[in-house]
Amino acid sequence: MKIADKTLNYIRSLTAQSISNAGSGHTGASLGVSAIMLALFKDHYNFDISDTDFLNRDRFVLSAGHACPVYYVLLSLFGFDVTLNDLKNLRTYGSKTPGHPEVNITDGVEASTGPLGQGVANAVGMAIAQTIFAERFNSVGFPIINHYTYCLAGDGCLMEGVAQEACSLAGNLNLNKLILLYDSNDVTMDGSVSLSNRENIAKKFKAMGWNIIHCKRGNDYKACSRAIAKAKKANKPTLIIFKTIIGIGTDKEGTSSVHGLALNSEELKAYNKKMGIFENFYIPNDVRDWCMSSSRRGKLNHEMWNQNLAVYANSNPELYRQFTTFFDKKKLDFDKISRNLYKWEGKSGRELNKVILNEISEKLPQVVGGTADVIQTSLAYIDEGGNYNVGNRRGRNIHFGVREHAMAAIINGISLYEDFIPFCSTFLAFSNYMLPAIRMSALMNCNSLFLFTHDSIYVGKDGPTHQPIEQLGQLRAIPNLNVFRPCDGNEMLAAYKHYLENEGPTAIVFSRQECGVCDGKFKDAQMGGYILKQAKKDAEIVIYASGSEVSLALGVYEELEKRYDVSVVSFPSLDVFEKQSNLYKNKVLQQNATLKVVIEASNDNIWYKYLGNDGLLINVQSYQTSADGKEVYMRAGFNVKDIVRKISKKLAK
Repeated sequence: MKIADKTLNYIRSLTAQSISNAGSGHTGASLGVSAIMLALFKDHYNFDISDTDFLNRDRFVLSAGHACPVYYVLLSLFGFDVTLNDLKNLRTYGSKTPGHPEVNITDGVEASTGPLGQGVANAVGMAIAQTIFAERFNSVGFPIINHYTYCLAGDGCLMEGVAQEACSLAGNLNLNKLILLYDSNDVTMDGSVSLSNRENIAKKFKAMGWNIIHCKRGNDYKACSRAIAKAKKANKPTLIIFKTIIGIGTDKEGTSSVHGLALNSEELKAYNKKMGIFENFYIPNDVRDWCMSSSRRGKLNHEMWNQNLAVYANSNPELYRQFTTFFDKKKLDFDKISRNLYKWEGKSGRELNKVILNEISEKLPQVVGGTADVIQTSLAYIDEGGNYNVGNRRGRNIHFGVREHAMAAIINGISLYEDFIPFCSTFLAFSNYMLPAIRMSALMNCNSLFLFTHDSIYVGKDGPTHQPIEQLGQLRAIPNLNVFRPCDGNEMLAAYKHYLENEGPTAIVFSRQECGVCDGKFKDAQMGGYILKQAKKDAEIVIYASGSEVSLALGVYEELEKRYDVSVVSFPSLDVFEKQSNLYKNKVLQQNATLKVVIEASNDNIWYKYLGNDGLLINVQSYQTSADGKEVYMRAGFNVKDIVRKISKKLAK
């Protein structure tokens, strides 16, 4: 038996063993893509197991994350830090081999995947990042950034809207070093793909600007390798359609019943016999050596790249300096920026965000991003950055089009590529389109920045479809996502400072309308919540508010302080506030006040944590109507007169 065939048999056997030992998993796709994965790892994928963060490595994203058992087997065979014992521990608590790939857990994994289609958009983001970096720093004779982004997707991935959005953009941007490995087995969990989808994928992708390659023998290692080699020569992003057999070699191959099947002991024994394998969790030396020869090639490629980089440094000293410092987060003078913001009093939140975004972008070249076709209204645009497109890879403003879901997932991919500072922007009401990708950003701890304008029902005439109510609560409910709703420029600057100095994704929510006069405190706002207006002595009434409602709270304060001792607390970020000490939180919350009041134009019930049973929550509990924004806001009860009346009524009880 040829070594390639023998290796493929062991890969399939180890994959089946891992799933069977776990008692659950996805045998079907894992076996079906085994030849594709072997061809990629053995003949094409450029990596260095001694330095898995090597900058010019190829990127590989397993968008069909349920096929991770075979991925783990390949990582183990090719020398990554995944042992046979790790394969035995598939899907067990604390193992390196979780039920779907996770970027911060398993050596060699580039992105956490599982929700289908997300990985495709992540790969598009990585490919975009590669072109930006290559254009900035490659010079004649020195293609120091010259690698591929591979993504393996299945039928389910390509049904998802996020993948279709991302692939449409990738074709428009002609990302020629992006190769999509499509496992076309014509089977989904519920049965034949034809039950739900009969479209011609090849024609569809061709219409989107992709190069198409057909590989009719997708379960044959050599045929798969030839197809990938051909794709690497293309001048467009390439879709390779591998026709495969799901669960190949099992008694249920080609059927939906093998999708999530774990072979029982008798079935596994029969399968191993068919593979000619009679040991469990064992890799013979010749198989290991054959695989490791590719790993040694990868290490040699890295060493050669280091040598070329040294010559590049001598030939292009200034370019090399820029290259080595590109991702440095330079120390910013936030106090200076804060002083400049006073020129913008009375401006809207979106205008203040534009000022800060441009101040930061001027000093940090790694800031890139764009909007979902709302530049004119969100104003999230780098003025001197230029537009990123086929003819200008240096452009820092990416036109994502009306593709909110893919936009968010793509900036996750840019973040995963290297230490870019990627942002995207749209209306807060449309954050719903982005929630799956925002959740994945939080799970992977990406440094993605989500900028949301039109923060409340004050949007007005566009009506309830554009007036956000539940979105703030949805965003705040996502673990590891820092959500800021600043009341003015100083609080917004504090949000940016926190984002730049801490790891993880951030959402900043701001107004379309003019900000009221709040005199937010830049330093204090970095705590997430702080006393903006101090009571004269001990507060009888304490008013909590965020964002646009802070200026309203100050107006209520002016009315009430004639009769009561009142305090106003601004909460730019509940997430950050919750990370402070209990001593600090108790000081800010002023729990001994007779009445605690929250004013926020959302329906987020998180406020009850601070209000308790006796507090007063002034919020929005129903969808509003199309009218002038100020009128909608006031009729919903967000005016000084109505709020003072409600507070007085509550105190009278």
